[in-house]
Amino acid sequence: MKAEDISKIAFRTRYGHYEYFVMPFGVTNATGVFMEYMNRIFHPYLDQFLAVFIDDILVYSKSEEEHVEHLTVVLQVLKEKRLFSKLSKCEFWSQEVSFFGHVISKGGSAVDPSKVDAVMQWESPKSVFEVRIFLGWQVTIRDLFKDSLSWRCH
Repeated sequence: MKAEDISKIAFRTRYGHYEYFVMPFGVTNATGVFMEYMNRIFHPYLDQFLAVFIDDILVYSKSEEEHVEHLTVVLQVLKEKRLFSKLSKCEFWSQEVSFFGHVISKGGSAVDPSKVDAVMQWESPKSVFEVRIFLGWQVTIRDLFKDSLSWRCH
């Protein structure tokens, strides 16, 4: 954390005064704040060649040459903002990736087959209440993805 931000989230208890020196990810809403930050720093590139969900960054390109340029931009932004990633959690030059319940490849995007299997194994709703819950979930997922499926990896 920046030194000037430490006092903003400091707190006092009867046992003393506490200050965080690193981001306290167990704190309520920290994920939302981080997501908003990622969207802000990558805003110029979102839906151009980049998708971000919480701490997952997906870079997609039409050619290998273009992909080198896109990766360079993303890594430079991360470096400038002093954000670091664990290399063992990164995948580079993948022809197919799973992202947010979908499999994305040169052919476009499709629902992840493992997600379809999970839904197929659900028990049938046994009450009106369970049907309403299912339909509400279905509408939410459909609405969530209606615009995000328009981009493709090539």
